[in-house]
Amino acid sequence: MKALAEGRQVHDHMVTNGIAIDAILSVKLITMYAKCGNLEYAREVFDKMAQRNKFMWNAMIGAYARQGGCREALVLYDQMKGMGLQPDNFTFPCVLKACAAMVALDKGKEIHEYVREVGLESHVIVGNAVMDMYVKCRSLNDARKVFEKMPERNVVSWNAMIAGCVQNGIYHARDVFDRMSQRDVISWTAMIAGYVENCHVDEALKFFRKMLLAGFEPDAVTIASVFQACGQIPALQRGKEIYNYVIRRGFDSHFLVGSALVAMYAKCGSIVDAHHAFDRIPRRDVVSWTAMIVGYAQNGYGDRALNLFRQMQLAGMKPDSFTLASLISACASFGALQLGKEIHGYMLRRQLESDVSMCNTLIDMYVKCGSLEDAIWVFNKMSQKDVVSWTTMIAGYGMHGQGHLALKLLSHMEKTGVKPNHVTFTGVLSACSHAGLVNEGCKYFEVMRRDHHITPRVEHYACVVDLLGRAGQLNKALDFVNKMPIEPNSSVWGALLGACRIHHNINVGEFVAERLFQLEPESVGNYVLLSNIYAAAGRWNDVAKIRNLMRDKGLKKSPGCSWIEFNNTTHVFNAGDRSHPQVEKIYEMLESLAGQMQAAGYVPETNFVLHDVAEEAKQHILCGHSERLAIAFGIINTYPETSIRITKNLRVCGDCHTATKFITKILGRKIIVRDASRFHHFKDGLCSCGDYW
Repeated sequence: MKALAEGRQVHDHMVTNGIAIDAILSVKLITMYAKCGNLEYAREVFDKMAQRNKFMWNAMIGAYARQGGCREALVLYDQMKGMGLQPDNFTFPCVLKACAAMVALDKGKEIHEYVREVGLESHVIVGNAVMDMYVKCRSLNDARKVFEKMPERNVVSWNAMIAGCVQNGIYHARDVFDRMSQRDVISWTAMIAGYVENCHVDEALKFFRKMLLAGFEPDAVTIASVFQACGQIPALQRGKEIYNYVIRRGFDSHFLVGSALVAMYAKCGSIVDAHHAFDRIPRRDVVSWTAMIVGYAQNGYGDRALNLFRQMQLAGMKPDSFTLASLISACASFGALQLGKEIHGYMLRRQLESDVSMCNTLIDMYVKCGSLEDAIWVFNKMSQKDVVSWTTMIAGYGMHGQGHLALKLLSHMEKTGVKPNHVTFTGVLSACSHAGLVNEGCKYFEVMRRDHHITPRVEHYACVVDLLGRAGQLNKALDFVNKMPIEPNSSVWGALLGACRIHHNINVGEFVAERLFQLEPESVGNYVLLSNIYAAAGRWNDVAKIRNLMRDKGLKKSPGCSWIEFNNTTHVFNAGDRSHPQVEKIYEMLESLAGQMQAAGYVPETNFVLHDVAEEAKQHILCGHSERLAIAFGIINTYPETSIRITKNLRVCGDCHTATKFITKILGRKIIVRDASRFHHFKDGLCSCGDYW
C-alpha cells in the first residue's frame, strides 16, 4: 500500500507540473500500478492516451492477465487486433495465460490458430504458452502435438509437458522426465507432486531422495509435496526427519511449508505436533488456518475445529471457497454433522448458498453424515443445478437404500435437459445394487451404452457384478466377468468375492480369491474375506492357513472400529473396548438391553463370530462389537427423541444388524449406521435396507 501511495504521488506530481506522459512513461506507469495490484489506476493511464502503441497494449493486457482480469485481457486483445495492431511474442503468452486461467479452450484454439498464421508457433516462449494453455484446459493430445512439433525446447517446455502428463498417468510423465537433457527444481517437484497426486507416495519419497543425491536444492513447493506424501502413508517419523532437514536449510518459517507440516502431522494422528506447528507459523494465511481446522475435524475434535473456525474469523481471515469446501469434505469423511451444519450456517449468513459447487459439496456432506433430509433440502433449494448436483443426489439415494427414488430422480434429471455422464450411471447402478433392483440395473447398463453412447468403464462393470452377486446370481456374475471386453481389475473381482461371502459360496470364492491374490498380493481385505468364507463354513484349518499366509506376508487385519459424534467431539470404540471413561455405564446398558432383547425374541447369531471358540464366548464377543458400544454410548448420552448416528469402518455385523432392530423397537429410538458401503436407517424394529445388504 505504501508503494502504491508513493507511486500515485509521483504520477500526480507529473500531471500537476505539466510533464508530458509519453508512450514510454505510460508503459512504466501501467506496469507500476499493476505490480501494486491496482488495475483501476493502470486502466486510467491506458484510457487517457490518445495514441496507443503495441507496447501499451501489451502492458495493459499483461497487467490484466497477471492480476486475474482474464476476461478483460481477452477483450483488449480483440480490440487491439481490431485497431490493426499485430499481436506479438509478448502479447500471445499473456492472452494464452488468460485462456488457461479461464479454461477457455475454444478461445485458446482460436489464438493458437492465429499464432500459426503469423509464424510464431516456433518461438519457444509462445510455444510454451500454447502448450501450457492446452495442459490447463485438459486437452493433453493437443499439448503433446505442440510439444512434439517444437523445434526448440527449454526446461520450461519439458516441465509443462510433465505437468500435463501427470493428469494422464504418472508413467507418461516419467517418460518425459527421463527424456530431459536438463532438469531443474521445477522438473523434480512436478514429478514428486505427480506421484503424490496419483497415490504413489512411496515413489514420491524415493524421488525426493534421488533429487537430493542429484544435487538439487528443494524449494517450499517440493517440501509441501513431500509432507503430503508422508501424511498419506502415514509416515510420522519420516515426516519429522524431513522437517529437521527443512530447519537446517532455514525455510521452516515459509507459510506453505508450515501449512503442509500441520496437515502432515494431523493426517498422522499427531494433533499436538500439528498444533505446535500451527503456532510456529509467523504469518498465517487462509491455507494455514484451514489445515489446522481440517486436522482437528479429521481427528475427531469437532469442538476444537469449530472454535478455531470462529477464531479464524475473529482474526480477520475470511474463509474462502477452498477453506469451506475442505472443511465440509472433512465433515463428510468423519461424520461430523454438527460442525458441517455450523459451516452451512456460515454460508447462509454470507449468502454463499448460490454457489453451485459449494451446494454440491454440502449435499455430499449431508448424505455421508446420514442426514438425507438435509441433503434433499439443499438440493431442492438450488436455483441452478449442474450434472454434479444431480449425480451427487442420485448417489446419495443409493447409499441410503432408496433405489427407486434414485431412478425417479434420474428420469427428472433427463427431463430438465441435463445429460447424465459416466459418474451418474455409476451412482445409478450402485443404487440398483443396494436396493436389489437387478432387472432395472441391467436395463440401465444397456441404456447407458445404447441411448447415451457412454462406453462402460471398469467401475460400471464392477457395479453390475455387485448387482448380480448380491442377488445370489454368482454364476451369472462370473460369466459376465469372463465376457468383459476390458481386463477386470481388483474392484470387479472384489465385488464378486464379497458376494461369495454373503452367499457362502466356497468354490467360486476360492477361484476369485486366487485372481485377487495375483492382482493385489498385499491387500489384506482379500485374505480376510476368504478367511471369513471358510470360518462361516466351519473350515477352521483353512482359516488357520490363511492367517498363517497373512502373517508370513506381514499383513494385519484392520480391527472393527465405530465412532459417534457427541457435543462436537467424536468418541471412538474398538471391539471389546474398555478404555472409554464411561465404560462401566456402557456395559451396564448393553447387559440391560441383552435381557430385554432376549425377552422380545432375540437369539444371538453366533455364526457371525469368525473364531473357533465356545458358544458362550461367541455371545460375549458379539456383545462387545464396536457398533454396539457406540450405540450404548449414544443411548446413555442423548435425549430419547434424538436420532443416534454412528459410523463403522467395516461392514456392519449381521448379528449387530439384528440386535439394532430389536433395540429400536424396545426403546422407540431411531438409529442410523453408516458402514463401509452404505447406510442403515433403523426404526421400530425395521431397517431401511429391508435386510438386503
